[in-house]
Amino acid sequence: MSQLPINSETPEKLSTNDLAADRTELAKYRSRAAADRTLMAWIRTCLSLIGFGFGIPTIVSAIENTRLSHHLNPVRFSVIVGLSFIGTGMLAMVLGLREHHRLLKQIQNNRYTYETSHSAEIIGVALLIIGLVSFIGVLIRVMNL
Repeated sequence: MSQLPINSETPEKLSTNDLAADRTELAKYRSRAAADRTLMAWIRTCLSLIGFGFGIPTIVSAIENTRLSHHLNPVRFSVIVGLSFIGTGMLAMVLGLREHHRLLKQIQNNRYTYETSHSAEIIGVALLIIGLVSFIGVLIRVMNL
């Protein structure tokens, strides 16, 4: 299905510059839509991390019912791990919003250039650290049984 350009004139009446301007505006629209989808992915990731952080106490209450509860302080463990996930989720939200705002400004000012973002790597490293600390903590407790 063929659509008319943004100028709403027929293509035969438009100059080459008008057609180029229309293509530029459509490219901006597509870039904006892609930026919005990326922001939504960030939001989903943040909500998952925050939700997991609130779910940690449920896991810890199950640990309380095992023999590990004598060697592992479940309340302290759940607070540390839960707050770590919640904090990482909030950090991801700040980084995602900052990246989205920067991109929209570039598109609006007609100076969009691709720039590498390290936001995903920062969140990945934070999650790796949380996972390693949790794993080592539980491993040490189990080895001391």
